[in-house]
Amino acid sequence: MKIQVATDRSVDGTETLAHDVEGEVRSALERYASRLSRVEVHLSEEDGDKNSNDHAKRCLLEARPEGMQPVVVTGLGDNVEHACHDATSKMLRLLDSTFGRIDGRDAHATIRHTDS
Repeated sequence: MKIQVATDRSVDGTETLAHDVEGEVRSALERYASRLSRVEVHLSEEDGDKNSNDHAKRCLLEARPEGMQPVVVTGLGDNVEHACHDATSKMLRLLDSTFGRIDGRDAHATIRHTDS
């Protein structure tokens, strides 16, 4: 599983940040590493009230499961770390659900096929 981290101009895209984000994403999605070809992480500032001092950060994760269409989630937080944690939690739930359905369907098909 390859992980790519990108930032827009509102997020200081340091090598340390990229390393930390990659580590969190890799750790969170580790159980699906063999089923994902790539995960893209896009970090940015969420557009909010221009007069507000609250500038929420956004983490968009796009995972590319082998042989399937990409899946995307977005996490928000008051800083990049919180946004990344929110997004990885959402992605893990989405992949659990997606692969659970596929694995259940495949197991059901195998049972039906062998019963015939």
